[in-house]
Amino acid sequence: MTNGDEVVAVRVAAVGDLHVRTRMRDRLRSDLAQLPEQADLLLLAGDLTNAGLPSQADELADVLSCLELPIVAVLGNHDYDETAESQIRTLLSGVGVTVLDGTSTIVDIRGTGVGIAGTVGFDGGFGLDHRLWEAVSEGGPHRREHDEAGRFGRALTELASRGADIRIALTHFSPVLDTLAGEDDAIKACLGNELLGFVIDDAGADLAVHGHAHSGTECGRTRGGIPVRNVARPVLGRPYAVYALTPAGVAGAGS
Repeated sequence: MTNGDEVVAVRVAAVGDLHVRTRMRDRLRSDLAQLPEQADLLLLAGDLTNAGLPSQADELADVLSCLELPIVAVLGNHDYDETAESQIRTLLSGVGVTVLDGTSTIVDIRGTGVGIAGTVGFDGGFGLDHRLWEAVSEGGPHRREHDEAGRFGRALTELASRGADIRIALTHFSPVLDTLAGEDDAIKACLGNELLGFVIDDAGADLAVHGHAHSGTECGRTRGGIPVRNVARPVLGRPYAVYALTPAGVAGAGS
């Protein structure tokens, strides 16, 4: 974590919405070739495949297997298109990728414990009343979303007690409206849900990372001030973003 009195930042690379199709291996390899030299950890924010096909996941897994750094991922809505999400998880796990689904993991980077809690997330929109969600009944219309948010929140909260020095919230759907700037107002409710932002604020995190919003904006914040980054590949305009994190927060960003 430190080099003498100097705090050494952890370099976290992140990208989402790769939408891998067949015959993309060469391009992916080229895009990610320098990654191990530029980052200590890679986060994948969902929509890893274009149509939820195991063949597409296999192509991505083949490329990722050559990267010598820890990789943590969540799936996205397109990864469920063909109901083959279990196969996709298995293919990615088989090459060492940790796929989170309302769960968490801690990665040791030079003595710094980087904790990541991840979930796909869900849509539903913004401008919600937090009390509405707290009052959802067991059989209510938002039960699935409420249950998923609860598991995600517990996974994120538990990272502190498990010794994580840095905590990252990883989702596919957006937890805030900020990073949807540039999207058509008519579809913003389909791109995320403010409940995810409530959960992140309640549990605490140093950074939140998501994808899904292809025409959005990279930088935003939760209501509680936690930095949020939309790392959808079309938004970044580059193969991935690299964020420098210390236990004190986001120290900087690179490309």
